[in-house]
Amino acid sequence: METHIVIMAGSVGSRFWPMSTPEYPKQFIDVMGCGKSLIQLTVERFLPICPIENFWVVTNEQYTGIVKEQLPGLPDDHILAEPAARNTAPCIAYACWKIIKKHPEANIVVTPSDALVIDTTEFQRVISKALDFTQSSDTIVTVGIKPSRPETGYGYICAEPGDDEVLKVEAFKEKPDLQTAREYVAKGTHFWNAGIFIWNINTIVRAIRRFAPALASIMDGMATDFYSLEERNTVKRLFPTCEKISIDYAVMEKAENIYTLPAEFGWSDLGSWGSLQTLLPQDEAGNASVGSQVKLFNCKNCIVHTPGEHHVVLEGLDEYIVAEKNGALLICRLQEEQRIKDFATLK
Repeated sequence: METHIVIMAGSVGSRFWPMSTPEYPKQFIDVMGCGKSLIQLTVERFLPICPIENFWVVTNEQYTGIVKEQLPGLPDDHILAEPAARNTAPCIAYACWKIIKKHPEANIVVTPSDALVIDTTEFQRVISKALDFTQSSDTIVTVGIKPSRPETGYGYICAEPGDDEVLKVEAFKEKPDLQTAREYVAKGTHFWNAGIFIWNINTIVRAIRRFAPALASIMDGMATDFYSLEERNTVKRLFPTCEKISIDYAVMEKAENIYTLPAEFGWSDLGSWGSLQTLLPQDEAGNASVGSQVKLFNCKNCIVHTPGEHHVVLEGLDEYIVAEKNGALLICRLQEEQRIKDFATLK
């Protein structure tokens, strides 16, 4: 049974402005200053599991050129262009209906393009374990991250207690308040939802047909022209008619055969400047920076991201974000980072 990797890469990454913009969002940027973009790092950690010919990227049609440039080994017809943003359920359905037409027994991993994983060896072990599980059963597996703190920025997966590594899911929980998050961590059966799904192609297609029949009907209409010259026009016409809905709401919260594989491999969804700060090397005052020459004096707990500048000097800042790209400069208190989306749209 073949393994295929589906990478969701349509996000606009607005919380990382000005580094990330709608024209060139964070999944295509070298966020960590390591010489590789987040989507390139995503592909790299999956390559020991299957060859690049079995990778698929679903992205907004305006980003297809960037995907081709950054992933030159990816087959052109494995770049699926969304003519409109419709959340994760239509994104995933598009890829799965396309794959099943030529690979009717495929085993699938669906992953975001913009997360970070530190321990790639353990990550590959966990994914391989999940693939073995879905290959021989009509199940859906999600990767749960063992929480290291009471985090309010993630959704949670509540699992039934058990001795096996793969656990039955009892419920999905929305992002909690701090007190609820503390209770989740104390219980030991609640895990961060990493948005990574593993299933057999037939399992997910049946689930979408059952729980989201309107979406399945649109996919059936699109599929008649897959791998033909008419595909692009048909997708442009039909895909925007899909309801905007996440795979969690469309399928995961309704299906009975959902399992989770709790894991620890140094995962972060890199959803904010604050999360990036914790992952970069820090000096003795808690400052993290990406840039060729960043000098900090009397600064503490700051994140500075200025890779395009030759010389940056800051003095006296405490818990600030300083980021520059293409002539746009952000100086913002870390505690106000949730407002960056709004700042970026101000004219």
